[in-house]
Amino acid sequence: MPDYRRPSLTGTPIFFTVNLAKRNSDLLVREIDLLRQAVRVTKRERPFHIDAWVVLPDHLHCIWRLPRGDQDYSTRWRLIKSRFSRGLPPGQLRPSHMARHERGIWQRRFWEHHIRDEADYQAHLRYCWFNPVKHGLVTRPEDWPFSSVR
Repeated sequence: MPDYRRPSLTGTPIFFTVNLAKRNSDLLVREIDLLRQAVRVTKRERPFHIDAWVVLPDHLHCIWRLPRGDQDYSTRWRLIKSRFSRGLPPGQLRPSHMARHERGIWQRRFWEHHIRDEADYQAHLRYCWFNPVKHGLVTRPEDWPFSSVR
């Protein structure tokens, strides 16, 4: 069985990618206010600093810093995903998930990368901001309304 270990450097920036289960959905931008509210409430309960954030139709990327001595980003993501999912109107759920009392909106996991140094930080910052351009949603990062680049 693999022995997964996470770095224990507190205060180190962490880059995340979080995806919807349905990869061709526009749910995240369509329900952006609900997502923002889920993040705000979670941030109030379990503080973290956002260095960068970009929300695309079916996934998001961000860079966070957790308070010293706190490495529990998994609980924060669980709370954000849960709050967002519970706030959606019933019509957003697939009947198969409703029958099993599941929401089925998010991929079960997320991807995280602990930033190693300033060059790595800058590369991931650019990745966040240029992602809407990469996906053909805008021609300039600052034109995407769901990004911290503004």
